[in-house]
Amino acid sequence: MQKKVSGVIIECIRGNIVEQPDLDAIVNAANAQLQRGGGVAGAIHRAAGPGLEEECRPLAPIKPGEAVISGAHNLPNRHVIHCLGPVYGRDKPEAELLARCYRNALQLADEKGLQSIGFPAISTGIFGYPVEEAAAVACRSIAESAPSLKHLQRVRFVLFSEKDLAVHQEALARL
Repeated sequence: MQKKVSGVIIECIRGNIVEQPDLDAIVNAANAQLQRGGGVAGAIHRAAGPGLEEECRPLAPIKPGEAVISGAHNLPNRHVIHCLGPVYGRDKPEAELLARCYRNALQLADEKGLQSIGFPAISTGIFGYPVEEAAAVACRSIAESAPSLKHLQRVRFVLFSEKDLAVHQEALARL
């Protein structure tokens, strides 16, 4: 499923974030230290190789809502954008911090002249953000950012489960 907003195609697919060779950048749902972890961060670091963690060391720590960019190392993309999403129930205000993740990642990609980016469902794993709420924040943030983007033409949600895909498709349809 896809929707065009201010010239930017926003789409949802079920897949693996590390297997998106047609995207200029993928987004890592990172931890504050930008190190290998579980979930998305673990998968990205394993696929990218040890050079990613080495490059990220001087960029850390980051705070909830912040984003930094690195090379992609052994991934098929040019860059990885690392965002620290909020821990639901702890980092306040959750919705604003999550929205900042998406806005900051889009801004970094656009500043680098990238044309495409892939996002996981940030904060919905171990950070406990309810998928329905997170998807609504994510879609709204991307749609609100779209008019200011000069280079980005494609934003893809790469979702691991059928449930997450369905929830994001519903949120996108409501835009």
